[in-house]
Amino acid sequence: MCIRDSKYVEHHRQGTKWCIFPMYDFAHPIQDALAGITHSLCSLEYEIHRPLYDWVIENVSVPSTPRQIEFARLNITYTVLSKRFLRSMVESGKVDGWDDPRMPTLCGLRRRGYTGASIVDFCGRIGVSKTDSLVDIRSLEACIRDELNETAPRRVAVLNPIKVVVDNYPEDKCETFELPNHPQHPEMGTRPVKFTRELYIDADDFCEVPPPKFFRMKPDGEVRLMGAYIVKCNEVVKDEQGNVVELHCTADLETGNGNPVDGRKVKGTIHWVSAKYAIDATVRLYDYLFTLENVNDVPEGTNYLDYLNPNSLTELHNCKLEPSLAEAKTGDKFQFVRTGYFCKDSKDEGVFNQIVGLKDSWAKEAKK
Repeated sequence: MCIRDSKYVEHHRQGTKWCIFPMYDFAHPIQDALAGITHSLCSLEYEIHRPLYDWVIENVSVPSTPRQIEFARLNITYTVLSKRFLRSMVESGKVDGWDDPRMPTLCGLRRRGYTGASIVDFCGRIGVSKTDSLVDIRSLEACIRDELNETAPRRVAVLNPIKVVVDNYPEDKCETFELPNHPQHPEMGTRPVKFTRELYIDADDFCEVPPPKFFRMKPDGEVRLMGAYIVKCNEVVKDEQGNVVELHCTADLETGNGNPVDGRKVKGTIHWVSAKYAIDATVRLYDYLFTLENVNDVPEGTNYLDYLNPNSLTELHNCKLEPSLAEAKTGDKFQFVRTGYFCKDSKDEGVFNQIVGLKDSWAKEAKK
């Protein structure tokens, strides 16, 4: 065999084809042995190199005898993990750098809001395999969701605001209601939330022509404002394009601390923030980076970039958040009630990144 440099040499003699070995195959076991490594973990494509690895260790004078063990590469649905592909997306501007929250890099996951514990939990759940397989990305999402469900304090954020005016509430009046930081963990305490005549609710919580079993706000219907009064929608104000811009309601002012005195039942509860005290913020919602489940197996004649998801990032501006979120520090994580889990962005001021939804949205779409 002839080895001239770090590149391989293919050598033939008397019609017999000799093996092809890069210089790496010899440097690898020697380096491991000199470093005192006991087990050298490699991906499955190095399995055919193991006989040479063992031969070098047995026939070279080295201080230790490491063992090479091969395992399957980690493949995750709707994701690429190839450094070459990731680098090309960064250099072509398809993503916002290596720490883009959609990237499967540690810095990207950290900026997205994933914790070290959730990643360790994910690795423990999927284990190490000797067979190539495709891991569902929802397994990773479940790990961070399970952790944050127990640890993340609750906060109110209205992502698509509609103004609500409570007509029978005094303009100059302001009340304070106490909302729990975590309904299942009373030891986490409560926080004060101010109630005023003008509020914001989420557009998804109102429907002018509601479908059956719609228990949120609707014309002539009653709904509970979370932790506060029961209100009834009396008037819908629209702009010239027919979009709903304002709702006028009346409140049952005897229901601030409990149920109606007449015993009637109100099924729906929606979140809200005071228009006077809410803070403005940008909220980024994330979807999977690719539309193809197995990006490593793209159809013939196509490129993996052909399957980039154009809706992988949605920015919502002028979202209305409860004022306590103004004190959030970089990386702080919260559950935005009835919406999902979010963290304060580490690069852009006034921005919150979606970590994961409250439930598996793809599973819900599949059931429709």
